[in-house]
Amino acid sequence: MTVETLLGFIVATSALAISPGPDNIYVLMQSITNGRNYGLATVAGLISGCLVHTTLVAFGVSAIIKNNDTLFLILKILGAVYLLYLAYKVYQSDTEVALTTENTPKKSLWQLFKQGVIMNVLNPKVSIFFLAFFPGFLFSDTLSTVTQFYVLGLLFMLTSLIIFSAIAVLSGFISEYLKQNKNTGLVLKWLQIVVFVGIAVFIFFQKK
Repeated sequence: MTVETLLGFIVATSALAISPGPDNIYVLMQSITNGRNYGLATVAGLISGCLVHTTLVAFGVSAIIKNNDTLFLILKILGAVYLLYLAYKVYQSDTEVALTTENTPKKSLWQLFKQGVIMNVLNPKVSIFFLAFFPGFLFSDTLSTVTQFYVLGLLFMLTSLIIFSAIAVLSGFISEYLKQNKNTGLVLKWLQIVVFVGIAVFIFFQKK
């Protein structure tokens, strides 16, 4: 069950990283306007910020799991509901992937790294998402929950790093493809909806 759970987590993380969102669109635009190294610097900052959210969720949720099974059940239900809400928000969104270079001024690599960290750390939605996403993928009866959350956090960061870096390196090809294939946005939109709903169902029925 351990391997299957972790593989499911990686697949879900990959699908979410590929789907258009503020972070990967920003990486794409930085790479197109300023070059792939600037996109990669942004990626490094965004991924580094995830470590802060992983730590907050690891110690906070671990305390809940340790002290009260009922509270953990409530947390799982709220997490599933939140993911269904995110699916609904995606359903309401436009299918077109908006590519604009208006908000991508030239900055140094260090400035972009710092901006990526700040964008991630100061975004409370990331912690809320981790809070909803991670508990359903606890994978071991022997490892402590803190350790498991860090493993999930590092897997999330590694998977996102690979995909976001690929977006930066292939930015020119990706932007041209999105411009020429208008239906791509629709496919990615429904991919994101399916992933959110699937994770919500998985979390709701996953046993502790």
